[in-house]
Amino acid sequence: MSESTPPSAIFPDRLRTAREYRGLTQGELAERAGLQPSAVSHFETATRKPSFDNLLLLANTLDVTTDYLLGRVDDFKQLAGADKLHRHYHALEESDRRFADDLITRLAAKAAEKTQGSK
Repeated sequence: MSESTPPSAIFPDRLRTAREYRGLTQGELAERAGLQPSAVSHFETATRKPSFDNLLLLANTLDVTTDYLLGRVDDFKQLAGADKLHRHYHALEESDRRFADDLITRLAAKAAEKTQGSK
C-alpha cells in the first residue's frame, strides 16, 4: 500500500478480490456475514464504509485479515492461516507451546530441504 493511499480507497477492491477468490456473490457474502446484500454492494462501490464490527464480520467470513482488507498487507492467503495458528497458540500451556514451536521448526526445515532438493 502506498503511504498516500488511504485504507478507504483500497478497501472496496480488496473486499471484491477476496469475495471473488472465495467464489461468492455479493448476496452470498452478505448472507454468510449476516449483512444486507445492499451493504456489501455499498462497500464494494465505496459509497459507504463498514463499521468496525462489519469489517470484522467480513474478514472472518472471507477468512482474511482486516490488515489485508485495509491494505496494510498484500497477501491474504498466508496471513489468514497464520492468524488462526496465532489465536490457538496463546491458548496453549507453556509446555505445549514449546512442543508446537519444535514441531513447526521441524516442518519448516523439512519444507526447506524439499525446496533445496528440487533446485
